[in-house]
Amino acid sequence: MSVPKVTEDAVLKRTENCSLLKETVKGYDWNQGINYSELLKSYLHTGFQATNFGLAVEEINKMLKKRDEKLSEESYVDADDPFVTVNSNCTIFLGYTSNIISSGLRETIRFLVQHKLVDCIVTTAGGIEEDFIKCLAPTFLGDFNLKGDALRDQGVNRIGNLLVPNDNYCKFEDWVTPLLDEMVDDQKNGTIWSPSRVVARLGERINNEESIYYWAAKNKIPVFSPALTDGSLGDMMFFHSFKKFGLVVDIISDLRRLNLMAIKAAHTGVVIVGGGLIKHHINNANLMRNGSDYAVYLNTAAEFDGSDSGARPDEAVSWGKIKKDATPVKICAEATLILPLLVAETFAKYHFDKKNVK
Repeated sequence: MSVPKVTEDAVLKRTENCSLLKETVKGYDWNQGINYSELLKSYLHTGFQATNFGLAVEEINKMLKKRDEKLSEESYVDADDPFVTVNSNCTIFLGYTSNIISSGLRETIRFLVQHKLVDCIVTTAGGIEEDFIKCLAPTFLGDFNLKGDALRDQGVNRIGNLLVPNDNYCKFEDWVTPLLDEMVDDQKNGTIWSPSRVVARLGERINNEESIYYWAAKNKIPVFSPALTDGSLGDMMFFHSFKKFGLVVDIISDLRRLNLMAIKAAHTGVVIVGGGLIKHHINNANLMRNGSDYAVYLNTAAEFDGSDSGARPDEAVSWGKIKKDATPVKICAEATLILPLLVAETFAKYHFDKKNVK
């Protein structure tokens, strides 16, 4: 008895179109020894999220290469707002959520800002206050399974498997309250406060080189946070309003500043770690210029629920937030595992290669 033809045709169907069959899957050969650089290079041909990692490395390196190219047109200069002035051929927008700064990734972000490897930041209120709080007192490692009710009784807050004593927030209030007093006084003398200007003032006053925002203020890198009151800093502003009422924070001037940075840029690249407000705020600014030229997302959100956090880059293309001819990449992975490796293969190599050339 022979194999039924219908079965043979189903199982042994011939491959007819080979146009997609270009790159062979191949992982790292451990017989070469332990070579982390070659290991990370092998990710590109490994498959799944490792390949997306490799593609993201290529995408960020395209941003950095474009950044070094001579501007094709005369540089745009804004006499009223130096942040809107175009300083390179590719303006790089960096976005991240609060948990990134709560974790040890804070030091990775600080490196990028300290060495002027990005041109602006968009983050949440927590992404700002957690940096300043760490200058005043440490965050500790804990466990995901620690019970919330027991921690509450002990005055300890849990962020995943991180622990923040509530005393840290009390220290933050002691530090920030006099600065809020100053801001109200300066406002009476004509100063208009926006979130980016508030963060710049705090960064100037923290006087701590471990702080991201110390370096942002020093290097004139704007930090945008349209939901600045949604966190401990907002709590402190609320408490402060009973002592010295009147502080006004203007988010519209920051919206104008961020959008103009995108509109006036020669080219733009976006690196977005996480989702939600920070992801949309950066992408929407780039809509104003008909899309970013380069884009890398790193998050764990899925698209099945229609959320902007989970949306893949192609959805942003449909809105004009990423250019149609761009090659954007999304890595579906947890940032503490991936971001240091991604920075190592891109921004850090770029920085140290340029430093060695000098």
